[in-house]
Amino acid sequence: MENQALVTIIPWTFIAQILNLFIQMYLVKRFLFKPIKEILAKRQAMSDEQLDIARASRAEADALKEQYENSMANAKAEANEIITAATKTAEQKSDEIIGDANRKAAAAKVKAEAEIAQERKKAVNELKNEIGGMAIDLAGKVIEREISEDDHRKLIEEFIENVGEAS
Repeated sequence: MENQALVTIIPWTFIAQILNLFIQMYLVKRFLFKPIKEILAKRQAMSDEQLDIARASRAEADALKEQYENSMANAKAEANEIITAATKTAEQKSDEIIGDANRKAAAAKVKAEAEIAQERKKAVNELKNEIGGMAIDLAGKVIEREISEDDHRKLIEEFIENVGEAS
């Protein structure tokens, strides 16, 4: 029976132990689990807040990246338009310069041709005047004397030499 005394339950000790267990559970719950839950909840809230901030920053960065890419595309398109416009302007100015040079060259050619024609007329008129003068001189000499055949040849040769020198 001694073995039975070791295993017996004393009701007041059992009640005290159960009360002690409930008090310990209450104290652990109140002073240990509750603050730990609060700390974990705060850490969870902080972590969620940081994740939200990170997501917002990521969305803002993506929006800025898209805006930057759009700006770059617009800048490239604008640069291409400027280059195209500059090329067209340069071609137009080049055509204008070439056309102006051609017009000036044609005007200079026409002017030179007119001057050449005028100089030619002037030379022909001077030659006619000289020939006319020589013919008058020859006629005067013929009238002054009677011409023999030898004199006639000499006058013609002299006339030809004078015409050759005048040319």
